[in-house]
Amino acid sequence: MSEETHLTEAAEQEALPAPAASKKKKILIAASALLLTAGGAGAFLFMGGDEVRAEEEAATDSVEVGFVEVPPMVVNLRTSGGQPRFLKVHFLIVPTSASKKTEIEAKLPLIIDRFQPFLRELRPEDLSGSAAVYRIKEEMMVRAGKIVGDAAIRDILIQDLVEK
Repeated sequence: MSEETHLTEAAEQEALPAPAASKKKKILIAASALLLTAGGAGAFLFMGGDEVRAEEEAATDSVEVGFVEVPPMVVNLRTSGGQPRFLKVHFLIVPTSASKKTEIEAKLPLIIDRFQPFLRELRPEDLSGSAAVYRIKEEMMVRAGKIVGDAAIRDILIQDLVEK
């Protein structure tokens, strides 16, 4: 019988520290999870706030800097049947700063010259859908960026894109 009591006492002693250790582990895990969650939420809010502020500042800067208006362009479209088709494009260039605006205005003839071959290679089917406008804007930004540098142009705003 003494062996049985000895075994039960040993089992009780082993059983007592285990719940205390598991409680400590649970508290540590919960505290760690809470800290990680709070830290992640704080970082998200902190980063998100900067992003929103940057977008607001960019919009304000665009208005303060102004736009470079490009005269309307009319180009022939490439057609397979030989019938004449035209594209009329009118857009604005949004510079990143006032100094870049003067640089863009000074190099505007070169920029227009860079756009001409691209626009003349377009086909009527290249102009269908809203994705077409996005692709044309991107191509125009790339071509203008080669003249004045990618950091000089924030955006291109298409005012008219009419196929005749």
